[in-house]
Amino acid sequence: MAVALQGWWTPLATRGDASAFMAAAGERVKAAGVGNCALALIEDGRIFDSHFYSAGDPVDGGTLFQMASISKWVTAWGIMSLVRQGRLELDTPVSRYLTRWQLPPSEFDNDGVTIRRLLSHTAGLTDGLGYLGFLPGTRAQSLEDSLTYAADRMPGVDGHVRVGSTPGSRWQYSGGGFALLQLIVEEVTHDRFAHFMQKTVLDPLGMTLSTFDEDAAMARGMATSYGEHFAPATHYHFASPAAASLYSDLTDMARFVTAHLPGEDGVPPGRGVLPPEMLVDMRVPTARVFGADIWGLGTMLYAKSGPSDHMFGHDGENYPAISHAVRIDPVTRSGIVILSSGSDGFAMRLAADWVHWKTGNVKNGIDFIDRWARVARTIAIGAGVIVLLLAAWVIRDARSRRQRVG
Repeated sequence: MAVALQGWWTPLATRGDASAFMAAAGERVKAAGVGNCALALIEDGRIFDSHFYSAGDPVDGGTLFQMASISKWVTAWGIMSLVRQGRLELDTPVSRYLTRWQLPPSEFDNDGVTIRRLLSHTAGLTDGLGYLGFLPGTRAQSLEDSLTYAADRMPGVDGHVRVGSTPGSRWQYSGGGFALLQLIVEEVTHDRFAHFMQKTVLDPLGMTLSTFDEDAAMARGMATSYGEHFAPATHYHFASPAAASLYSDLTDMARFVTAHLPGEDGVPPGRGVLPPEMLVDMRVPTARVFGADIWGLGTMLYAKSGPSDHMFGHDGENYPAISHAVRIDPVTRSGIVILSSGSDGFAMRLAADWVHWKTGNVKNGIDFIDRWARVARTIAIGAGVIVLLLAAWVIRDARSRRQRVG
């Protein structure tokens, strides 16, 4: 309980003191038992400071990490670039763009599945994915086969990409929705997804060492991925890199963050890849849970920023313990990038501390929901332990009484 609540009410450092925050964050990294971590704090639109830690081979600003679901956020830039070009429309049924694969027949209206709803996880898809990935040396499924039924689905999820609820009626996370967006990119552009993203988004943003191409990433070399207890972890590969497998480093991810903010000499947000107004549209709330704004178009929303904007970003977690988080405050032109492995959920917890430090408010949208879920789990575990101890005491006492009677 105490661990779950640590930092819940008290900010990590004095508000406004970036040096104190970095010092405290460095202590959190050491205490968390991570295998490695690359951390950058962004203030006034540029990197203020960075911190690196590794239990094994050193990491630095150029060390490549597999980005897990942060890949979806970068993929959203590629989708929106096609919207900007008029090659995709946000509210057109996605079936109009597909020839290689179609959503299976459903009791619900498949034409309600649109680009906008796929980006915001409100398309009514009930796959629940979550991909575990494929082992090294094994062949990943084709994209179409994965959409039909993901062989690498996480336990307890459906794994079929299909419409299982009314499109637009509610938010439900769907990794399969981003696999479908990858297919749409390839159908519309007649190009490989990785190549399209490199020339359209990554290279123009200066993220020239980042890639959706696994072979290119392997040739460059990557950070060791750690599981718990500092054990080196298996590197998995995926049928849909759009959903789970961008490779990037701290320097390039910081470039991605600052591309959302005005640059030096009046350079506008978007850096010519997307117009500033489109970036603003991407963080207009399109999904709510428990009354909190949690999702825009391809980006997660965390807290109010000023009267009409939001802190936003994305998290990334791949099995067994990859944990990344990015947060941006567009009003103060600040942000944080945390890339780590070896401690499940560490990056999200530290990112929530950053939001708390910036706002002074613990009720930070999706971070608030996530924290209460973690606290609730801890309380439930604690209650379960108490029940078991009481049951053991009752059984022991009954046996003792029987022995005395006998």
